[in-house]
Amino acid sequence: MPTPAPTGTPPPLTTPAAFRHVLGHVPTSVCVVTAATDAGPVGVTVGSFTSVSLEPPLVAFWAGTASASAAAIAGAGRFRVNVLAEDQQEVCAAFARRTPDRFATGDWEYPPDGPPGLGGAAAWIDCDVEGSVPAGDHVMVIGRVRDLAAADGPRRPLLFHRGRLVRLDRAHAVHAPTHSFGWWDR
Repeated sequence: MPTPAPTGTPPPLTTPAAFRHVLGHVPTSVCVVTAATDAGPVGVTVGSFTSVSLEPPLVAFWAGTASASAAAIAGAGRFRVNVLAEDQQEVCAAFARRTPDRFATGDWEYPPDGPPGLGGAAAWIDCDVEGSVPAGDHVMVIGRVRDLAAADGPRRPLLFHRGRLVRLDRAHAVHAPTHSFGWWDR
């Protein structure tokens, strides 16, 4: 016999603090997304960046709806995702705060035809804005990849986990043999 549908407004499943605590156990990359605008370069730290599609090549990041920098990036029509390396914690902090001269921290390059790029980043992805989608108190900005590259050598990424910036520690990593992900190597 089916359970009857509840009446009235259901109680919230979680509080914002509990939600943040539990989801903080999922490690995320730390990126600074940048764009060139008529008013000058803009950028914002994001901890929610992901690939979306291989065909066409799409990526996305999420930023708070109150972020003026994120709105400027979406409006610029083009952006760069700078994947921070483990030694770029100060860059992360500078772009996470509402300070006027964020670009004073880090080794920035300003190409004449594109968004600012961070020297020493673990990787970078240049994108055209494909669209944006409101999602609660955030907006998802989708980008079509124009160009991308990863750093040569041992540039490991900076991660965010359990409310802190952390580094990968290969000394504690254990290799767990698995089957090959053939789709990954295409």
